[in-house]
Amino acid sequence: MKLLKDFYLQTALTAAPALLGKVLYHQTEEGRVTFGRITETEAYFGESDTACHARSGRTKRTNVLYEEGGIAYIYLCYGIHNLLNVVTGPRDFPQAVLIRAVEGFNGPGRLTRAMKIDHSLNGVSFLSSNRIWIEDDGAKPKFKATKRIGIDYATAEYRNKLWRFVIK
Repeated sequence: MKLLKDFYLQTALTAAPALLGKVLYHQTEEGRVTFGRITETEAYFGESDTACHARSGRTKRTNVLYEEGGIAYIYLCYGIHNLLNVVTGPRDFPQAVLIRAVEGFNGPGRLTRAMKIDHSLNGVSFLSSNRIWIEDDGAKPKFKATKRIGIDYATAEYRNKLWRFVIK
């Protein structure tokens, strides 16, 4: 069953572990459907989170983060990898969940490359789109919480938050 609006209105801190075990789908422009079970996520929570792209406030790049939950935030990392985030929570409180891995593809850049997810999906709704969506098939995996990866630029307080969630 496709995730409903209420799911996306949760905070990123609640949605990140809840996305584990859900199935991400993408229909390519050629009509091919790719999918994968989400196995790793990270939460980014508001302007005070020094690891969050919204830490410097609203910009053209981060405007999507300020929308109501349920849309994709996709950005280019290192000029190479498109990374997929799920915007969550209420409008005007920037937060999102980075999808770090799906079964078979560890790493956020590897999963988007394998599933052919690119920047054209930035701002697209998971609720109404037939191009990208997430379904719940009832899986309830056990998981562990750890520190987020690759955020050396963040303050120690936010580097040490256990906001990365991985299926055990």
